[in-house]
Amino acid sequence: MVQGRLRKSAIDGWKRIYCRGDWVKKKLEAIIAKHAHLAEQMADPEIYGDQDKLTPIAIEHSAMEGIVNVGKVYISVLDQIADDKEILDGDDDDLKKIVQEELGDLVAQQENLEEEIKVLLLPKDPMDNKNLILEIRAGTGGDEAALFAADLFRIYTRYAERNGWTFKIMNSSDTGIGGMKEAIVSMQGKGAFGMLKYESGVHRVQRVPKTETSGRVHTSAATVAVMPEAEDVDIEILDADLKIDTYRASGAGGQHVNKTESAIRITHIPTGLVVTCQDESSQHKNRAAALKVLKSRMLAAEQEKASAERAAERRSLVSTGDRSAKIRTYNFSQGRVTDHRINFTTYRLNEILDGDITEIIEQLKIAEQQELLAAETE
Repeated sequence: MVQGRLRKSAIDGWKRIYCRGDWVKKKLEAIIAKHAHLAEQMADPEIYGDQDKLTPIAIEHSAMEGIVNVGKVYISVLDQIADDKEILDGDDDDLKKIVQEELGDLVAQQENLEEEIKVLLLPKDPMDNKNLILEIRAGTGGDEAALFAADLFRIYTRYAERNGWTFKIMNSSDTGIGGMKEAIVSMQGKGAFGMLKYESGVHRVQRVPKTETSGRVHTSAATVAVMPEAEDVDIEILDADLKIDTYRASGAGGQHVNKTESAIRITHIPTGLVVTCQDESSQHKNRAAALKVLKSRMLAAEQEKASAERAAERRSLVSTGDRSAKIRTYNFSQGRVTDHRINFTTYRLNEILDGDITEIIEQLKIAEQQELLAAETE
């Protein structure tokens, strides 16, 4: 008798779970239908032959692949549960026993898929698929900070290479001893900004400098700013708002770069933003590169303002370089890297210095997803 009541309780529970999944199924079916419609549009000769029309459709279609694939599995599981539910409503006791064992596994699979679907349905940052502008600047710590800035430059350029991205140095200032006072790099690749956007902030290093004879550990810092590369449709800049100065480039560059006024300094008068570029061979190329950086900085500033207004607190992209404002610490004597935002520590320092930062990025993504999920339930 007790066993019969327990069995009935389990059956009622499975029915409730199935009913909950029914509205999820309807939502997924609508998404799958839209995905199929986008595929039809992409095959339309009028759209296929027009890149301006095709590109946004292809991007949206590609972005839906994950939820569509999981959704199809989820619907299949629900259909199996529905078939088993019909058997439970019937009179065949032997079949009911078999179905009850199967239902437990199916319901567990349904619940796991629902958790995955929740994450996939979270609102996406529209900037994630953009290319990016990366700025690295030496902060507190003198020559050691500049050497650390060069280490960070290597981390991100090696990460770009690992992902098959392309990158171009837009401006750099070397110290002459292997360090960098500043580096501005453009990176192009699928989902580039979405991957590296978590790197903005102050990075701190703890190690014994090569010039230190007493073996004392020094602490230095460098700032990193990662901004989505602005397109003309994102930011409009009036020529009247710009002050453009030319000057002779400094540093290595051969006969041409140091003998002509090819370097460019652009000041955006309304905001006071200043961008310099001298790494290109001509004044025209340096002007184009400097404008790209300026637009990206302005787009980043707009994003920060909008985020603050939404009360979705985000860290400012550009920091003072103060060691106390750190987001991550690289401790060489312990071989340790700690991200202080999520209290994540790994002892893979050498791999990270060679650009293998995927693990840290994945942990930061998970933390962001958990925050978004928590906000959805409030």
